[in-house]
Amino acid sequence: MKRILTLAVAAVLCTAAFAQTQTIYQFTPVKDIPVTPVKNQASTGTCWCFATVSFLEAELLRQGKGEYDLSEMFVVRNNYNDRIFDNYLRRGRGNIGPGSISHMATKAIAKYGIVPESVYDGINYDSPTHNHGELSAYLRGIADVSVERKNLSPEYQKLIKSLFDIYLGEVPETFQYNGKTYTPQSFAKMLGLDDMSDYIEITSFSHHPFYQRVPLEIPDNWDHELLWNVPLDDFMAIIDNALTNGYTVAWDGDLTSGEFNHNRGIAICPNPEDFAEAVKLEKVYPDRVVTQEMRQKDFETFRTVDDHLMHLTGLFKDQNGNYFYKTKNSWGEGRNPEMKGYLYMSRAYIMMRGIGIMVHKDAIPKDIRKKMGL
Repeated sequence: MKRILTLAVAAVLCTAAFAQTQTIYQFTPVKDIPVTPVKNQASTGTCWCFATVSFLEAELLRQGKGEYDLSEMFVVRNNYNDRIFDNYLRRGRGNIGPGSISHMATKAIAKYGIVPESVYDGINYDSPTHNHGELSAYLRGIADVSVERKNLSPEYQKLIKSLFDIYLGEVPETFQYNGKTYTPQSFAKMLGLDDMSDYIEITSFSHHPFYQRVPLEIPDNWDHELLWNVPLDDFMAIIDNALTNGYTVAWDGDLTSGEFNHNRGIAICPNPEDFAEAVKLEKVYPDRVVTQEMRQKDFETFRTVDDHLMHLTGLFKDQNGNYFYKTKNSWGEGRNPEMKGYLYMSRAYIMMRGIGIMVHKDAIPKDIRKKMGL
């Protein structure tokens, strides 16, 4: 209870700070959900893991299991191992960059387990924050050699393990937590994260049939997982239903359109004729009325791309009654100190720029679940 009260006070202060910084917007909470502190992915492309782990930490809070700080880099390491093998089998035509999407984090945890951040922080080099520039370059070099030689030799296996050990640290076979001994798998089981079947990924694009699982054609979906496809109205109804009922949402979308301003703590989707003035954030302009067709066009012309994952943690209204979504980013608190790492995304922005979401299946309205066959 003390933790929940602390988070509630922090949310009020955060909202007040935002209102002070962005005097053109005044927000009133509809639902503000307790979550764990903001982290910093720093110089890595691992937003997918930070957003999804934050989402799972919020799930543990929601389920009354307490507050946990879970290791993102333990998940990232296992994800890298899986994707370089996938790249090898694809004759070097796979994706061995740092990006992924939410189901890859949940899959890795279900398969390999999870450990606390205190056990594996993933920084075994001279840096106060994560930096994977050199690691990624060496990883690609080793992966390319294995493909060229058409052989995953024992030496290759040792090289890959040593590379991760050098940069991220050695993975403990067992560890102590609160006086008990765990393996990564037994720790995940204790948390109830060994079975991820309750967590559903959903998208909304009209080039595939609705209410079916379909391929999502984005580079970071490198394992070609199928996502549930629903109409845009249902997509938003799922998000709204989740948040109003205390479930948070992992969100995958686009930040490159010029409508996203993390430093000012806002993301909007103004009408084209208002765009140049609206993004100055000197006055409130109405957002676009977004349709399925508009969303589809921007996806097919690559104006909307998959480049960042974040964590939706609350539903707010501005002074005109428009919905905004409180969003936890993974860029630390320093890049927008008044907002302490959070921002607010408008409903139209979520509709236009959102690629997909992950939610607990119980957060999906019953009528939509029925259409999905869940």
